[in-house]
Amino acid sequence: MNRICLCLPTNRACSATLTALHDEAAHAARHLGADVQLLILDSSDARTRAEHARAVAALPPTAHVTVHHLDENDQRAFLRDTIERANLPGPDRLLHLMLPPAVSYGACTNRAFLLAAALGCHSLHRRDSDSAYQLHAGQPVFPVHHELPHLGRPATEAATTVTRTDLAPDLLRRPVSLAGASFIGELSVDIAEIRRLDEGVYHDVVSLWAPGDWSEERKRDLVDESFSGAGTAPFTADHSTLTVVDPMRVDMCNIAFDRAVYERVPLPPATDTIGSDYFLLHLVHDARLPGILHNRHIENFHTPERRTDAGFPAYQRRFVKFLLSMLYFHDVYDRMAAQGDHLLDADQHVRPAAITALLRESTRQDRAENIWRLDRVDTAYRKLGGRYAAFADQLALERDELLDEAEADIEAFADLAEAWPALMEAART
Repeated sequence: MNRICLCLPTNRACSATLTALHDEAAHAARHLGADVQLLILDSSDARTRAEHARAVAALPPTAHVTVHHLDENDQRAFLRDTIERANLPGPDRLLHLMLPPAVSYGACTNRAFLLAAALGCHSLHRRDSDSAYQLHAGQPVFPVHHELPHLGRPATEAATTVTRTDLAPDLLRRPVSLAGASFIGELSVDIAEIRRLDEGVYHDVVSLWAPGDWSEERKRDLVDESFSGAGTAPFTADHSTLTVVDPMRVDMCNIAFDRAVYERVPLPPATDTIGSDYFLLHLVHDARLPGILHNRHIENFHTPERRTDAGFPAYQRRFVKFLLSMLYFHDVYDRMAAQGDHLLDADQHVRPAAITALLRESTRQDRAENIWRLDRVDTAYRKLGGRYAAFADQLALERDELLDEAEADIEAFADLAEAWPALMEAART
């Protein structure tokens, strides 16, 4: 049987999502012949974890579905053992990168990657706790329907089952490396209030994640499609395309990777930075590895803590750090695109050393562009007034710290990428 890891990292109450995720796991086992390792990585507070434990205990036993509910103590024990067996220098720093005290979208998924390897899985399928499955004719629309069975197999095999193929003939021998779709509903980044308050300010802020040398027209196009996923139209019928998947067309709440991708390169472990878990989408695209783009989009919603007095500045800081990270990632993405096929070895697998080298080179970027970004955010948020202006005051006090963090995050990513093959080997064994 094809053993897969269906994974949900969470730090919030989501018992209903856990039950729905188990339903998807059961569907994969019963109808797609999968042996599903259902992995819940729980970073919630003690009360919420107890609620989750009760929800897990109430799940019906299902053939070929094994549930693993791990709190941070469980995860830390696994990581310590894996790092010790990898025999790498700086074990405490590696543990910190893998399980930091602050929120890290990349780090939680990296833990899932290592655990998937330890469980002997051939692929990892990630969902999010602030999302739900669509319904069609009264039945849930499970993305796993398209994610299996072609991951890791030559693209030519998938070409006979998808709706259409948009892939150069010379890529058909390469393995299908990801399958994914997007979301419908609310914006993936919780900044819709800015657009409601002032469309011009919204454009100014969102355009800051574009490269600084882009034309105004390209920036307008980027703003128009940013964070909006697949819009709002509900699912009516299946459609799938075998292609080199555009990272803008998929979302990490609705993605599956073949093990040959995530066992070679991790995600950035940056803390307090939204979007830090999207790197592999760009890597797969720039290396011209085939993927399946489908339309079983997940429903996205926002939990209210991001809008509370405490949650608002924390979330806005994560958004600003995302904007600053782009100085480095755009440089890496451009270099990956230029290398293209040279990112792959003779077996059509990503070369980890090539990625590590690009990351280290990117740290030489001039910070002037990020200083400009901070100036633009300051101006924009003061126009909005209220709590946005108050956040701008906080931002002014943290400018140097934020600039340092953005650069240090890339250095940490390079360090983790260098250690990743040894960590993976330790996890597998």
